[in-house]
Amino acid sequence: METYPIDINCDLGEGMGNEKDLMPYISSCNIACGGHAGDEATIAQVMQLAKEYQVKVGAHPSYPDKENFGRIAMDITSEALKESIREQLVLFVKVAERTNVKINHIKPHGALYNAIAKEQVLAEVFLEAIRDYVKKSILYVPFGSIIANLAINQGFQVQYEAFADRNYNRDLSLVSRKKDIAVITDPQEVVAHLLSMVKEGQVNTISGNSVTIKADTFCVHGDTPTALKILAYLSKELPKNQVYIKK
Repeated sequence: METYPIDINCDLGEGMGNEKDLMPYISSCNIACGGHAGDEATIAQVMQLAKEYQVKVGAHPSYPDKENFGRIAMDITSEALKESIREQLVLFVKVAERTNVKINHIKPHGALYNAIAKEQVLAEVFLEAIRDYVKKSILYVPFGSIIANLAINQGFQVQYEAFADRNYNRDLSLVSRKKDIAVITDPQEVVAHLLSMVKEGQVNTISGNSVTIKADTFCVHGDTPTALKILAYLSKELPKNQVYIKK
C-alpha cells in the first residue's frame, strides 16, 4: 500500500505563546524574525524548542509592518524592502549560530508571500535580498507561482508549499482574509482538504472546481484559533490514510 510522507510546517514566534504545545505535532517551523513579529529573544526561544522537539527551523521574513502583522501590502521601495529582509535574516542567522541550529529553509510571510507569487519585479527583489542566505537552505514557495519558477531558474532549492488551513481560489491564490471563508478552522475539514492535496494532487477551490496542485510541505498557521486542535487531529487521522509526518 502506498504511503505518503509529508512535512507539516507552522508559523511560530508571532506572539501567540503556543509554540511548546504545537511543536510535538509539526516537522518544520517558520520563525518570525522581526518584520511582522518577533525579536531576538523570541527567535532564540522558539529555536530552543525546535531543537528539543527535533523540528526543522526556517526564517519567516516579512514586510517591516508589525502594526498590520505583515498582512497588508506595503508601499515600500525595492531598496528599503531588500534592506529590511536582509536585516531580518542577519538577526536570524546570528541567533541560529549562537544556539547551534541549522537553518533548513526560508519562507516569506503574509502579504509579501502573496505578492511575490504574482509580481515578477517584487519576486526578483526578494530573491536578490535572500541570495546570500540560502546557499544551504530551501525556499518554501507556492506551486505554479512566479517566485517558484524564478527561483528554480536561478538555481535555488525549492519546496512547494500548500496550506492545510486556508481556502483557495481557482487560480491557486489564497482566499482573502477579509472573507469569512478564508481560514478553515474545523479539524475534520482540514483533514479532508489536506488529503485531497496529498493523495490526489487536487485542491477543492471555493468556486467548486478541483485544481491541480503540488506540495512538499503543508502549513497550519500558528495563529489559527484552532491550530492545536487541528494539529492534534491530523496526527491521529493522517496515519489512518497512509500519510505520515516526516521529522
